[in-house]
Amino acid sequence: MTTDSARQRPVLTTDNVRRRPDLTTGGVRRRTVLAICVTSIFLVGLDTTVVNVALPSVGGELRLAITDLQWAIDAYTLVLASLLITSGALGDRIGRRRVFRIGLVLFAAGSVACALAPSIGALVAARALQGVGASMLTPVALAIVVGTVTDARERARVIGVWAAVFGLSMAAGPLLGGALIGGLGWRAVFWANLPIVAVVLVLTFRFVPESRSPRARRLDLPGQVLLTMLVGATVAVLIEGPRWGWTAPSLLAGYAVIAAVLGAFARVETRRAEPLMDLGLFRRPAFAAAVGGAVAMFVALNVTLLLGTLYLQQVRGMSPLAAGVVTLPMALAAMVFAPLSGMLVGRVGPRLPLRIAGTATMIGGALLIGLGDRTPMVMLLVAYLFLGVGIGFANAPITNTAVSGLPPARAGVAAGIASTSRQVGAALGVALAGGLLAEVAPGGLAAATRPGWALVALCGAAVLLAAQVSPTLHTAK
Repeated sequence: MTTDSARQRPVLTTDNVRRRPDLTTGGVRRRTVLAICVTSIFLVGLDTTVVNVALPSVGGELRLAITDLQWAIDAYTLVLASLLITSGALGDRIGRRRVFRIGLVLFAAGSVACALAPSIGALVAARALQGVGASMLTPVALAIVVGTVTDARERARVIGVWAAVFGLSMAAGPLLGGALIGGLGWRAVFWANLPIVAVVLVLTFRFVPESRSPRARRLDLPGQVLLTMLVGATVAVLIEGPRWGWTAPSLLAGYAVIAAVLGAFARVETRRAEPLMDLGLFRRPAFAAAVGGAVAMFVALNVTLLLGTLYLQQVRGMSPLAAGVVTLPMALAAMVFAPLSGMLVGRVGPRLPLRIAGTATMIGGALLIGLGDRTPMVMLLVAYLFLGVGIGFANAPITNTAVSGLPPARAGVAAGIASTSRQVGAALGVALAGGLLAEVAPGGLAAATRPGWALVALCGAAVLLAAQVSPTLHTAK
């Protein structure tokens, strides 16, 4: 229920964000809002990858196959990817701070349900609830930040910080997860979210002003349903295909469903005045490059994390913590190079950072194509280092290009499209990597991962292609 005091609070727009009189309006306040928002982004990214290192422990306790374990990851990313754009538009419409707070509460509730899950079905449902909450955090948090910083160059630097935290959270998931699992068990991964959510929720009430788009958009419910069906069916086919057989009747039906839903989605979106996803944007090479580059980078990241985690624990016999430590070069590189990428975007545009990201990702994947049971550990560390460089340099130019491609009043939708492409890539990466290892015994696991490392290198090549059509500094402003 809305209180009288809540009704009296001024509603702020993206173009004219007025602050409450008891708060400062300078750089300190902007940094406080940025810290609140990026903390929530850290949680969203962390829970995308932290479960990877827990998979052997979860599978051992609940007696699950790799296919079942994939759903424990993709239930989260699938729901997150499907709802991001609607959540961004909802924040533009009814208030970003309001949607942000709801997302925090749902994310915390999903975390509790995950920690208490007695079975794979309960865990998958709880992860889906987490995904609903996370979908309300990612685009809304970025829209709040973008609405607070109006200068193009400063915004590029701020997005660099945001990208650094997001990239770090994705890359650091296995390390932090391994530390928690080694001491307290896999359920501690989810319990650890609660104190952070509590602090962010309190600070949000105190420091984050309400804001919304000056012109409210209608919610596209038919488009939302069709997008969820499209992403869900695609991921289901990729996960279950190796187990059922790619020519099984159920898979053939799945292909037909994907084609039909894709066609229906295109028809619905092109006929609506305010579609969920403006498909006309994809005719612009820069925007299409940003989306394609995001998908490719997050396929590469999630293939790396899933294949690497299972290889290190099941082939090399490492503990969850030791397996997480091996990924440390990737986490550190993502943290160090993302701010540099943001500065480069502000000075020279997104093309150079994307070229660096694509090249580093290609090298990282190529180094592991010949992975074997006794591959020197230094080879894995160097490969993870290059992949971390790729992640660090990719996020800022992708995000900046996508957000700059739409009017400021639609910042939530812009952020939603950029984030959706990342999470679709994450879901596809998990599905593709898991498919390589389905029904594979530990003795053949190393060899089974090799096509996955080739895929990582190809994703780097795709990012290089995206760089060729990315805007220069002049066109990115």
